[in-house]
Amino acid sequence: MFEQLTQLVQQYGGSAVVNNNAVPNEHNEAVISETSNSIFEGLKKIVSEGGTDQIAGLFNGNSAIDSSNPVVQQIQQQLSGSLGQKFGLSSADSNGVASNLIPQILGSLVNKAKDPNDNSFQISDIINSISGNSGQASGIMDTISKYGMQFGLDQNNDGKVDVADVLVVTKSKGGIAGFIGKLFGSK
Repeated sequence: MFEQLTQLVQQYGGSAVVNNNAVPNEHNEAVISETSNSIFEGLKKIVSEGGTDQIAGLFNGNSAIDSSNPVVQQIQQQLSGSLGQKFGLSSADSNGVASNLIPQILGSLVNKAKDPNDNSFQISDIINSISGNSGQASGIMDTISKYGMQFGLDQNNDGKVDVADVLVVTKSKGGIAGFIGKLFGSK
C-alpha cells in the first residue's frame, strides 16, 4: 500500500511541492517521501489510539475529507511539523504544503478504495496495512459493519453485514459493485 500511496503523493505533489518556491528543488523528492510517510504513519497512529470510528467514517463517506475532518487535521499537523523540522520550511510554508496535499491525497485514496473499477487500493489492504494487527483490523471492519447495518445492508437479516450479504447482493442486486455502491452510498 505504501508504494501506491507514494504514487498518489507524486501525482498531487506538483503544485504543492515541485512548483512551490518555498520548497527548495533539492528537497522535492524528500518532501514527497515525507508526505507519504506522514500519511501512512498518521493513519496508523489514529488507529493505535482507538480512532477506528474516524477511519471507518472516512471510508463510509460519513465525514468530509477537508480541513474540518479530524483525521485530515491530525495528519496535516504531523506533516507540517515534520516539514519544518526536517527541511527548515517556515510554519506558513509547511502548513501550506500540508493543507494543499493531505485533503487531496486522502480524498483520492478513499475514492479509489471505494471504486469497484479501480483495484489500486483495496479497503481490506489499507486497513490491514494501517492496523498492524488483526485485532485493530477487525475493529475497523466491525465499525464498517455497524455503519452497514445503519444503512440497511444486512441483506439476509442475520444481524450483521458480512460475506453472506455480499453473496445475496451479487446474485440479485447488481453484483459486488452494487453491494459496494450501497456500502459507500453510491447510486
